[in-house]
Amino acid sequence: MTMKFIGAAVVTAFLCAAPVAAHAEDLVFTITNGTNSVLTEFYTSPKGTKDWEEDVFGNEVLEPGESIEITIADGREVCVYDMRFEFAEGSDLETTEDTQDLCALGSYTIHE
Repeated sequence: MTMKFIGAAVVTAFLCAAPVAAHAEDLVFTITNGTNSVLTEFYTSPKGTKDWEEDVFGNEVLEPGESIEITIADGREVCVYDMRFEFAEGSDLETTEDTQDLCALGSYTIHE
């Protein structure tokens, strides 16, 4: 075997063993409103982020008993998110927060 061939084999073996950079994928999960109140706003941010990101619902609301599939396409490789839920004025609930690993759950039901 020549040195050139051995060198090429070592480089090829090294490249095959090198870690491959992970690509961020969209995080998709389902939220169910298990309360008796209308959920008007839903915010998420990766755990430890100081500010909330935009309201995921926009102009929509989630009525009691309804579910909606949420996609977080923020390009991050994050699973643990802080969540903030805001309810309609005059309801029994006003605002509640939670932190969960949304990749592991796949779905989340908010309760009173």
